[in-house]
Amino acid sequence: MEGYKVTITYCQLITSQIIFDYFPDLTAKQKDQFGKLFNLYRDWNDKINVVSRKDIENLYVNHVLHSLGIAKVMSFNPGAEVLDVGTGGGFPGIPLAIMFPETKFHLVDSIGKKITVVNGVAEGVGIKNVRGEQIRAEQIKGEYDFIVSRAVTRLKEFYGWINKKVKTTSTHTLDNGILYLKGGDLDEELAEVKRIHQVFNLSDFFKEEFFETKKVVYVPL
Repeated sequence: MEGYKVTITYCQLITSQIIFDYFPDLTAKQKDQFGKLFNLYRDWNDKINVVSRKDIENLYVNHVLHSLGIAKVMSFNPGAEVLDVGTGGGFPGIPLAIMFPETKFHLVDSIGKKITVVNGVAEGVGIKNVRGEQIRAEQIKGEYDFIVSRAVTRLKEFYGWINKKVKTTSTHTLDNGILYLKGGDLDEELAEVKRIHQVFNLSDFFKEEFFETKKVVYVPL
């Protein structure tokens, strides 16, 4: 058992280093918080499956760094409000909340046990700027600067859920809107939306093979 714990700790340190390499300006507190994610998600995943058990060892690349692809596109302002729809176990919201500690993140999912994980991880890491809630996107009240998500549905349907939940006044480098993590060939899906959009290839920011077809789709609203 002791050997297992040592292996996990070593794995945790090695894999979290990839976050530090791509984001060299992290504070000591942020590094500590990112470093805690592996053990927290491994332990929660044993009780409530939110990450494929075969994929848990790839947590930092396939989930944490993938979420932070949005941070390569947008730096959220202090006091900004961001809604993460269909957050699952907290992606992309949890990593983004660590990256932008003065931004307010509202993480929602229709499945209560997933929100249990979100709140448990947030508490375990000591994140104060995250609010997890079990609710359907259509039922959400209020408006946000940006709405983020990781491929919960086709973009046209997603747009229908949230298009009236964005603040009209923009204060960021990009106008308020959607920042959507998607993969693969998106031509047909983006044509359905029939709105101005911009696509950022994550392979321009990250060298790992996982990101070859991964993108951030920005749709101003």
